[in-house]
Amino acid sequence: MYRSISQWLEELELGKYAAVFADNDIDFSALPHISEQDLADLGLTIGARRRVMAAIAALGDPAVRSSAGTTSYQTDAVAAERESSAERRQLTVMFCDLVGSTALSSRLDPEDLHEVMRQYQDAVSGVVARFGGYVGN
Repeated sequence: MYRSISQWLEELELGKYAAVFADNDIDFSALPHISEQDLADLGLTIGARRRVMAAIAALGDPAVRSSAGTTSYQTDAVAAERESSAERRQLTVMFCDLVGSTALSSRLDPEDLHEVMRQYQDAVSGVVARFGGYVGN
């Protein structure tokens, strides 16, 4: 059972941030409302932010929640608020790269390279669209 945010952070091997959390009045009731940007503003590294966000998500699990000392009323209210305002969607992200494009750029004129890249992007976009996907730029 976690008695404090400090102990919780120690278990995550992030005890060095305990003072920052204390200085900013972050306790278990505030955790569900913390965003990744908030953590960045507090000076947490990317890895630390990822671990804290995952641990906050785990606090939504009733078994973990009770060990953190939060009441079910508080967390159920937060969960109900999230469910009413959030929509969950599955997202698949794909990265495509034209292998050898750097070497190709040194051998082709800029106009020719642009045409090759445009044809590649059109081909990839066509495949993505055929499967119902969207290409973001």
